[in-house]
Amino acid sequence: MLLSDDSATWIAVGLALGAVVVALAVAVVVLVALRRKPPASTVEPVEGTESRELVRALQAAREEARLARELAEISVSVDLEAVLTRVLDTVNGLEGVDAAMVVLPQRTGEKGEPFVATVGMSAEEAVRQPVVGPPQGQAAHAVGIAYSYTREEAEENGELIRGGISVPLRDEEGESIGTLAAFWRGRDRSATDKELAHLEELASRAGPALENARRFREVRQLADLDALTNLHNRRYFHETLARECTRAHRYDRRLALVIFDIDDFKAINDRIGHLAGDAVLSAVAERVQSVVRGADIACRVGGDEFAVILPESTVGDAEQLYGRVELAVASRPLGPFERIHLSAGLAELRAEDDAKTFFERADEALYRAKETGKGRFSAANGVG
Repeated sequence: MLLSDDSATWIAVGLALGAVVVALAVAVVVLVALRRKPPASTVEPVEGTESRELVRALQAAREEARLARELAEISVSVDLEAVLTRVLDTVNGLEGVDAAMVVLPQRTGEKGEPFVATVGMSAEEAVRQPVVGPPQGQAAHAVGIAYSYTREEAEENGELIRGGISVPLRDEEGESIGTLAAFWRGRDRSATDKELAHLEELASRAGPALENARRFREVRQLADLDALTNLHNRRYFHETLARECTRAHRYDRRLALVIFDIDDFKAINDRIGHLAGDAVLSAVAERVQSVVRGADIACRVGGDEFAVILPESTVGDAEQLYGRVELAVASRPLGPFERIHLSAGLAELRAEDDAKTFFERADEALYRAKETGKGRFSAANGVG
């Protein structure tokens, strides 16, 4: 069941205010206790001890209030990316935690790789993490993760991930939907009871919120598909490109883009008619879909223009994708045509790019490619 924005917001505000009140009450109690004059028979405290203890109490109170506020905010949105970002940032903000990961496997009966989101670790580190939930039917509610390195490895890189803990994510019915994990670097240690309690509390909030957001995304996807080609439509493309650009900049990740269209498509329409032209577009889209990676996002931008967003990719990866797409389309006859070719523009995200300039650079490269012939590509950085 999806929470309404108003209900979720009032719940979030109430929880956050309650946490602040409790935190302030704790700080006041500590202050009063510290200010009481000790009995004459006791030893006077060392100068500055009261101030240090008060500072620690206030810091702890503020930290608890911050955590409560962030926990309350997790359920406010039904956008999956927003919920994931809040969850990961909250975990990564816990004391002693250096990285976080959420793993959401495909639902029963669905194919594909699990959905993985991380913060504080590289893509190469992420694929090596053995994140699993507790064994089914057993009482364990968390799994500790330990790492062992050779002395040379440890001395060479003092920032290696040294340990972690994983807890299950459950929906409102208590069914497991994935795992949430926290990691630390630099030294061997075990998770503290406080860390485990915070992680479990976060997972209890995050599980239903992530499931609601995932269901909302599935419903939206029905409106995000192009009816002719079954690829994502223009609106979805621009929304996703903006989101991927923001994510790539935020986490210092690579991002590439391919924009291509069918050479001489107007002549195809004029020769065989628009209905047959639609069949060509559908066939091209099917061949594109057959060669893109699972993480790539293929879209129909409009008319005979298509685009593929490639997360965690370079312009070299984009060039390889174009080669696969061109081969898939041109190597076999497509309807009454012996050969159909595609021209493409490639681009890799730069530090100064936003979604608009990123798209424009790839689109300009496409027009340069079409000016040089058919079945060719041009890269925005001058390669190709």
